[in-house]
Amino acid sequence: MVTYLPISSPFIRFAGRWVDEAFGVAAGYNFFIFQAALVPFEIVACNVIIGFWTDAVPAGVIIAIVIAIYAVVNLFAVKWYGESEFWMALGKVLLIIGLLIYTFLVMVGANPLGDKFGFRYWKNPGAFKPLNGYSGTTGRFMGFFQCLIQASFTIAGPDYVSMAAGEAENPREVLPRAFKAVFYRLTFFFMLGSLAVGILVPYNDPTLIAAFANAAPGAAASPYVVSMLRLGIPILPHIVNALVLTAALSAGNSYVYCASRSLYGLALEGKAPKVFRKCTKGGVPIFCVLIVLLIALLSFLQLSASSAVVLTWFVSLVTASQLINFAIMCFTYIAFKRACDAQNIDRRNFKFRSWWQPGLAYGAGILCLVMAVMGGYTVFLPGNWSVTDFLFAYMMIFVFPVIYFGWKFAKRTRIVKPHEADLLKDLDEIAGYEAQYMPRPPKNWVDKYFNKIFS
Repeated sequence: MVTYLPISSPFIRFAGRWVDEAFGVAAGYNFFIFQAALVPFEIVACNVIIGFWTDAVPAGVIIAIVIAIYAVVNLFAVKWYGESEFWMALGKVLLIIGLLIYTFLVMVGANPLGDKFGFRYWKNPGAFKPLNGYSGTTGRFMGFFQCLIQASFTIAGPDYVSMAAGEAENPREVLPRAFKAVFYRLTFFFMLGSLAVGILVPYNDPTLIAAFANAAPGAAASPYVVSMLRLGIPILPHIVNALVLTAALSAGNSYVYCASRSLYGLALEGKAPKVFRKCTKGGVPIFCVLIVLLIALLSFLQLSASSAVVLTWFVSLVTASQLINFAIMCFTYIAFKRACDAQNIDRRNFKFRSWWQPGLAYGAGILCLVMAVMGGYTVFLPGNWSVTDFLFAYMMIFVFPVIYFGWKFAKRTRIVKPHEADLLKDLDEIAGYEAQYMPRPPKNWVDKYFNKIFS
């Protein structure tokens, strides 16, 4: 869809344009909420990581400092945002590559203990950890399913690529390559990263258990750090922990930026109060940024509960919202394809055409909704009921239809019929841009090298 019509905030605007205006409003607020909720998540994560070195600094002080950093960067130094994020992102890639190399070296015996442990922990205690309180095949399946829910939290990313469609250079050529590259890199790094963690640390490691069960300060800031401590490797744990802290700070900063711009986009389209349209002389939507920073104050929940518990709350909230977001894209695509068929627009002429549609879109959309509903299933297990856990796991599942039907009844919107969907709006502008586009040569050999790698 976005290579056919590369505009800013595309999947939100497509939902309103091709499905129902109310559907687009609900999609926009859902995206804003999960982006904003990730800010306090990363702030709490930063506090956990800093605890690796010391717990002398009160959690409230660390939280206040991180929020202040985000405020300064997003209100006064936003012109350096893109450049800083590029180098921080490059640092993340180098970090994971370095950790994968580290995993291979230590598993074959290149460690201070000379221990060639290989895949030992896959046999003892085993590759599958049963869910707490359960055993046997049922316990292992429930443990696997809980990991699958966690994975649905971490896999976000491809949708962010589309957000830059309106500002990307030559988007119809660049975006298909970008989407494929993100998919392959996420798959490669996530699969190998999961494999590496399973190789390095057994699931019954007391340090890991203490971190998740008792919120031991800094104990499990990273399973890689835990493995280094187990093997008696000096200095390297501190380097890795520092790089992970940088990654967490960078991620939180990105979410402040994305969430504020999402709210700003809603305001520009008249779907949020006009006050959120106000910008500084530098073009920063000041009240949008301030709202996101106010939501970041939720990170102070850590002062009344352990960091592990608070992180779990935000993971539950974001996971459900994120899965709803993916389902929105799937059902928007189904409406898009129906409109193309009804208006005799041949998708074979598009720059990019997905396979096996609309079957894949139906399957993915339904599975995303099923996962969203099942995301908090552990709260219904005997002895696990918690009102707070239930609300964080299922709040967005209730909020989304409230926003949708509320806007629908207030504005009397209707579902767009396939033959009425506007598939031509903004196309002339895109065609004019492509007709005048001239590729820019790289500035220097460094620019050429990085362009080759990242395109």
